[in-house]
Amino acid sequence: MNSTIPVGQASWLEHQWQELYRDRNPLLVTGILAFTMHELVYFGRFIPFLICDFIPYFKQYKIQQNKVNTSADYWKCTKQVLYQHFLFEGPLIFLFHPMASLLGMNTDCPFPEWKYVLPQVVIFFVFEDAYHYAVHRLMHWPPLYKRIHKVHHEYASPFGIAAEYAHPLETTILGFGTIGGPLIYHAVEKYVFHSDRNWQLHLFTMLFWIVCRLCQAIDCHSGYDFPWSLRHFIPFWAGADHHDYHHMAFVGNYASSFRWWDYIFGTDVKYRAYRKKQAEQKRLDQKKQL
Repeated sequence: MNSTIPVGQASWLEHQWQELYRDRNPLLVTGILAFTMHELVYFGRFIPFLICDFIPYFKQYKIQQNKVNTSADYWKCTKQVLYQHFLFEGPLIFLFHPMASLLGMNTDCPFPEWKYVLPQVVIFFVFEDAYHYAVHRLMHWPPLYKRIHKVHHEYASPFGIAAEYAHPLETTILGFGTIGGPLIYHAVEKYVFHSDRNWQLHLFTMLFWIVCRLCQAIDCHSGYDFPWSLRHFIPFWAGADHHDYHHMAFVGNYASSFRWWDYIFGTDVKYRAYRKKQAEQKRLDQKKQL
């Protein structure tokens, strides 16, 4: 830690943060903290969706109701994802601290205020979504799809933890959108604009962003579209409704968080036609019941 603040002036979380880093190797602390948080959020966010699979009431919100994922699917996916996490993502997570330290990322207390954290997270979402759209669409180029991206499409009806079920190379390349965006942002703010320290990247902001990104990834692979899903309140949010079609059709809807790139480049035309046809069929079925 570069500095500390008096216990009486620190929040409970800031105090725990200071104690966690006190007299310890910051690289190891950040690596263990980030990796543990990653695993807890990744699998923990999936649990509610897994529970829904065993409660008949929630079947009405299942997007692909004619497809059922088995216990064997879940176990196979879990084992492969854990293999990925420990052998590939883990080392990348541990490398983040030294890379960020070279750029002068803030790690000390106090934490930045939310009025700085939230706008930065929005920027990270926009960057990652644009990057993801471009790279994901490239991954569907036949040579790359066959050798790399096909692994991720093994599950045509996705479920939460299938979000990171992918070829190691794909995980590494797409992961740059999540890690690289904040690093680029920090470098620009600090060395180009010479912005106030509050607008530069703080490790706390980075960890909060990772939690948001993991929740988004799990949600869009969940296979469920609830009335309370975010896309019903934010029209340009993609959500499971958007990404589930990509797994079902194996084409289109390449963005991760937002709908605008697919709309602008016309890669959601088939999706919109499919949803329109579904809506018309639903209206016809309702008329027949009257």
